[in-house]
Amino acid sequence: MSNTFNGSDIKKLKLLFTVVDRNKGEFYMDVISQYEVNCQLIMPGTGTAASDIIDMLGLNKHKAVILSLVREDKVETVLQGLEDRFHTIKNGKGIAFAVPLSSVIGVNLYQFLSNNRVGRE
Repeated sequence: MSNTFNGSDIKKLKLLFTVVDRNKGEFYMDVISQYEVNCQLIMPGTGTAASDIIDMLGLNKHKAVILSLVREDKVETVLQGLEDRFHTIKNGKGIAFAVPLSSVIGVNLYQFLSNNRVGRE
């Protein structure tokens, strides 16, 4: 018995940006993947503040920037989960925010990105 994909299954997607210390990047990717997120990309980032200011404030200028495609109905849950981790993990601070995507072309691509496998066998 096969279900088919129809318009009522469509959930909008958002692009979640998460910026954390580079050595915590893989950990936070694992945290985000627990919320049924199929597509993530991690890349290195560096801060823009001058080195003397970074040293004075004790900040780490080597960051990991994680891009994740998240269904709109799960964004608040993911953000809350990240916030909880930011407060409970030693040196686990970071920032996260989401922006809407205006379109995704192709049913199969959308199903993969939204973790919606209805109709697949």
